[in-house]
Amino acid sequence: MNDPTAGRHARRGLNRRAFLAAAGLTAAGAAIATTAQGWAGAKKAAGTFRVPVEDVRHTRTWMAWPDRTAIWGGDLSGVQANIALIARTIAKYEPVIMCANSDSADKARSMCGSTVTVIDSIPVDDCWMRDTGPVFRTDGAGGLDTVGLSFNGWGDKQAHAKDALVAERIASYVEVPFTRADFVGEGGAIEQDGAGTLMATRSSLVNKNRNPGMSESQLETAMCDAYGASKVIWFDGVYGQDITDDHVDATSRFLAPGKALVQMPLASDNDAYAKDARRQHQILSASTTGTGSAMTVEKLQGADYTKIRSTNKGFLAAYANYYVCNGAVISAHFGDKAADEAAKATLARLYPDRVIEQLDIDSLGTGGGGIHCVTQQQPVA
Repeated sequence: MNDPTAGRHARRGLNRRAFLAAAGLTAAGAAIATTAQGWAGAKKAAGTFRVPVEDVRHTRTWMAWPDRTAIWGGDLSGVQANIALIARTIAKYEPVIMCANSDSADKARSMCGSTVTVIDSIPVDDCWMRDTGPVFRTDGAGGLDTVGLSFNGWGDKQAHAKDALVAERIASYVEVPFTRADFVGEGGAIEQDGAGTLMATRSSLVNKNRNPGMSESQLETAMCDAYGASKVIWFDGVYGQDITDDHVDATSRFLAPGKALVQMPLASDNDAYAKDARRQHQILSASTTGTGSAMTVEKLQGADYTKIRSTNKGFLAAYANYYVCNGAVISAHFGDKAADEAAKATLARLYPDRVIEQLDIDSLGTGGGGIHCVTQQQPVA
């Protein structure tokens, strides 16, 4: 998520991925996202299914291997090394399946090592599994199914003929029912607390590049139906300044039902993303959950962009874009030593029973995304 953003929350302009339309982006390719039928006839699952909060026990983590120079440029070594590092780290705690194209699967196996399972039966365009992968749901009684969010390349900004089919193909691979949601979106655009409450930015979803003609009320109904929720907490977000139109998972996250976290900017930051983050904190602090409970909101201090390692203007330094797996929280460090240490301490306090792993993923950050953006959890049924 996330994301293949170009400067999303990075304050200093857009990078090379901002308005990329890679070769192969056609109307036919985009149409794949809305016409495919799901496993088991795409029959809708019962309303008792819902997307659980992310810290439940996982069966495995799903990831995708980047290999397209049309998207990442001629040197793929940095982003591939980052993806391999994330996969190997998660694999210390739970199984990881990496989807790779057949002509790059051997390289993925070599870089990821024996602890990561690489398959070449689910082809991909890019590495953003949070957005392209299926959203898994459970029913609390041993049932598991999936929902696809009709991925369309973040509003037809990038080629996605393969990625549009990833969600359905993963559902088929694990042999669980698949349905397609009644709206277009991405996993990084929606956060869920597992107990009926969602949060999202209008900029990512109430947007003609995803859902033309749909009102906010109609979207809310479709989102709640897909996620098994009853309420959406909306933030305005930031339109048109990055490829995702400001995904929520780089700024605000659910920790548990009634408990959320917001990454806060420096007091001196006053760009659109900083204003958006402060407003997200204000809205969450005044919100209630789908069951009417008050919301507790924690703060996670962001880095000083003048002190991080990267000088790329589109770099995303999102501590909040962490991934919770079995027994660990996989996060990032960016070179602002004080902020890195403070973020790790905050996460350790919020997840006291998990190991906090901080990784250098600067190449991925240069692409505008983070660890949550490239992972998708499959919860235990």
